Amino acid sequence: MTAARALLLLAVSASVLIAQAELKPGRKYTTLERLQPDRLAAVKAAREALARQRKPGPEVGVYRSYRAAVHIHAEDAKHTLGTRAQVLDAARETGTQVVLFSDHGGPHEATWHGLRDGVLFIKGAEHGDRHELLFPEPAPGLRFHSHVEGQMEASPDGWDGMEIYNRHTDALDDTDLLEWLRGAALDSGRMTRLAALARDYPDEVYGAGADYWPDIFARWDRILATRRFPGLSANDAHQNQLFPAGGGKRFMLDPYAVAFRNNATYILARERTPAAILQSMREGRMYVAHDWLCDSHGFGFVAVNSLGVYQMGDGVPLASGTRLTVRTPVPALLKIIHNGEVITEKTATELTTPITKPGAYRAEAWLEIDGELRPWIYANPIYAEPAGLMALSLPSNKLADDVEAVNDVVYVSGEPSDPEKQKLDIYRPRGAAGRPVLVFYHGGAWVRGDRKQYPFLGNRFAREGYVVVVPSYRLAPKHPHPAQVEDAASALAWVVKNIAQHGGDPKRITIAGHSAGGHLASLLVTNEQWLRIHGLDATAVRNVGALSAPLDLTALAGGSSRVFGPDPAVHRAASPQHHVRANLPPFTITYCQWDYALLPQQAEAFHAALAAAGARSQLIYVPRENHISEITSITKPGDPTARALLDLLKEGEPR
Repeated sequence: MTAARALLLLAVSASVLIAQAELKPGRKYTTLERLQPDRLAAVKAAREALARQRKPGPEVGVYRSYRAAVHIHAEDAKHTLGTRAQVLDAARETGTQVVLFSDHGGPHEATWHGLRDGVLFIKGAEHGDRHELLFPEPAPGLRFHSHVEGQMEASPDGWDGMEIYNRHTDALDDTDLLEWLRGAALDSGRMTRLAALARDYPDEVYGAGADYWPDIFARWDRILATRRFPGLSANDAHQNQLFPAGGGKRFMLDPYAVAFRNNATYILARERTPAAILQSMREGRMYVAHDWLCDSHGFGFVAVNSLGVYQMGDGVPLASGTRLTVRTPVPALLKIIHNGEVITEKTATELTTPITKPGAYRAEAWLEIDGELRPWIYANPIYAEPAGLMALSLPSNKLADDVEAVNDVVYVSGEPSDPEKQKLDIYRPRGAAGRPVLVFYHGGAWVRGDRKQYPFLGNRFAREGYVVVVPSYRLAPKHPHPAQVEDAASALAWVVKNIAQHGGDPKRITIAGHSAGGHLASLLVTNEQWLRIHGLDATAVRNVGALSAPLDLTALAGGSSRVFGPDPAVHRAASPQHHVRANLPPFTITYCQWDYALLPQQAEAFHAALAAAGARSQLIYVPRENHISEITSITKPGDPTARALLDLLKEGEPR
């Protein structure tokens, strides 16, 4: 009898079957029906088609996503058959970058902790009597509620989060499969046929019982309505489902590699260390994916507004225009859920919706596979908070008694084409003479902003003994590129020629800027064509500061075309990234935790290019700030952006 014909008996042998419990959402088939050869073949074909369609987008924000296997058992109990060496082999085979062990009665002394052969291992324990996963190192460690199906009404107190999926939970409603397996004790041929299917369709067989558990997600949503409570996926892998395969042979239904592909927890972290991974888990920077269906790399769930971009686990202030976006590398049924209710859904690779109400917002993605909807991705929430709780604290523009200002100085020769914008303000310590100079270009996407918004910055650095110059410049779209950089060059030329009369030293000039202003400061020295108009070059500048600046316009063409036009050659010419060389002034480059999309990646790429060219550069990450607050917080004690600029200015001091 062929394996295909034999497996048809699974669905019709009513005398040995108990009907599967009510099918979970998305299901059309029972687990036994999913195990039919034609169903398995159809699922495999669908997976292969999805793999061909994948078009992952770039990662945005300050984190990298690390694929993790959580709740892994090896050499920890008699019923665990797998070894740590086999876990390592499976991790390398599946691209798993982090493994979190959960030793029964552990963590055991011999359990691996740290980086080993390219995989980060973190030791932990499962306390079954307390339904708890514990990861104690580094302190204070993490505690996650495990096997929640057995404690649906338990208080969340004492835990840092919960399992929202555990592969073993699925066995609870696979009653028809379990009955069939019991019957296999009387019919060895069944196991032989199952072994053949597991060999040909290992992921499809193992994934046949995977389900979406509404009760578990309802519990999670109830908790999220009252507190932040991260969710993760549990492989609960033991590599111990060993069955006879005929002829004295046996087969393993749950090898580690299959279990690791079945479900993964992706952790967004700045680096792959135990401290960084556990901190991201604590803050909910995670999503869960059934990667055996389709590789989820490229998934993103973010909140965006005028302040910046916020990731899973973040609190986003409900500023005007706040919206959520979920993206997947293949078309899927995308859902955005607020306080347990689906507020919008669409089959697509991207779904965006505005939000105005506070609360926890999470996302799901489902794939149509062989006529069924199968759950694919579960994102941890983004927490929308009233803007009043996170409003920007605008600094005072009042000048200190020992600081004086000279305002509205025209910096162009001849008749200004924009008399109000082609002016600069100077802030200096009273009695200044021969002091180092900071020329600061304001931000505003080249279309807004003005020097009059920055007395706080001038005051901040004048009090440190520096002469500060803040120019305005012509704005697009009325004045498209290159008007902005032309004015930036004209202002610098004026400073070189005239700043000595205002207490500054023209041989010790640092230029810096925030956002679009950082782009202008960087462009002046990397593409010297606008300085040469004034008989200057990059040697007129001691140091350069680029604060959360767009540095490669070729990657922002759609968003910058109203300033720079449609010509790619113009975008490239106006991109500091494409003019890096060795003989540049030292750079300080910053980016912040909730910066605009792609700016962190551009900062890292520019820093790397400078270093590769032999130019001096330092890259500074500013935590707990968004794109706007990075500059408005500059007057606060201990502010890292202010510290970076002061260190940069000290580069201009006599040695």
